[in-house]
Amino acid sequence: MNDRVRPARPHEKLTEDGRRMREVLTYARRGSRFTPKQRAAWDAHHEAWVVPDEAVDRPGFSFAGVFGREAPLVVEIGSGVGEATAALAVTRPSYNVLALEVWRPGVAESLGRVAETGATNVRFCSVDAVWSMEHLFAPDSLAGLWTFFPDPWHKKRHHKRRLVTPQFAALAASRLAPGAEWRLATDWSDYAEQMVAVLDAERLLEGGVTDRWDERPVTKFERKGLAAGRSITDLVYRRL
Repeated sequence: MNDRVRPARPHEKLTEDGRRMREVLTYARRGSRFTPKQRAAWDAHHEAWVVPDEAVDRPGFSFAGVFGREAPLVVEIGSGVGEATAALAVTRPSYNVLALEVWRPGVAESLGRVAETGATNVRFCSVDAVWSMEHLFAPDSLAGLWTFFPDPWHKKRHHKRRLVTPQFAALAASRLAPGAEWRLATDWSDYAEQMVAVLDAERLLEGGVTDRWDERPVTKFERKGLAAGRSITDLVYRRL
């Protein structure tokens, strides 16, 4: 039996006899090869702005320590290549912005985008978003939540891997501070319908489909969806 103490993060979870557990995750880890530009951005900024996975398991871990200050915290789930992250964070210097993204080249590209804006209030973390929401954020603590173009898992047999489910909605809503907003966008109509059904049913939230959020830049994923002829749905829900 493996008696090594392992963290509870899903991608690290083991059975009692030391075998790796197979779990249903909301993402798939893609390639890790950097372009030269991504490598340069990673080398320049990752030590200051990327939270190592193992850091969240250390006693005394806190986001105030990660950011070097106490400030309202906004979490972005699935920041991609950082287009929305950089644009939104630079206009919110009084907020800490935590971007959760498991695709390392995307994080590297995001580092460069954030650096170009001059923003210093963003940190990146690659720990599973569902686990993070449960274990790293206190109830009623988040000033905002952004989920733009999450993986649609468009094949029906993969719908169980979608992020926005009743279980996750209840968890995320409990972490938002009263009055805080959860903003979402998707280019898949059936996922938009699922989001509305799930979030309308969550007793701690109110909201629905809204006009396109003008603060959110047109991202790579949005352009791809539009090019394929899909319509974009923006949603906003507020914590009661």
